[in-house]
Amino acid sequence: MEVNDRIKRLMDERGWSAYRLAKEAGLPDATIGNIFRRNTLPTLPTLEAICHALGITLSQFFAEGDMVEMSPDLKELFDNWVNLTTAQKKALLNMLKVMKAD
Repeated sequence: MEVNDRIKRLMDERGWSAYRLAKEAGLPDATIGNIFRRNTLPTLPTLEAICHALGITLSQFFAEGDMVEMSPDLKELFDNWVNLTTAQKKALLNMLKVMKAD
């Protein structure tokens, strides 16, 4: 996978310009510009900032095949899920199954 091509594709999917990506990622315009104009690879911290701006994880960025993006609602759900006990997780799953059946 070409890192720069992947960044460009993700930007295109969102209709983002290099300027918008820089602003969303909190990076200087020149940093994003250099990635594309000079075809330089971003550093890991820069790539992490880009992924954060795009709403994906580094693992999602490098995933082959279909990528599932984490919406803010899903992120909140997962963040809360990890703090539940096993019994609470079972109860929540049962409740979701009942709600889905309706």
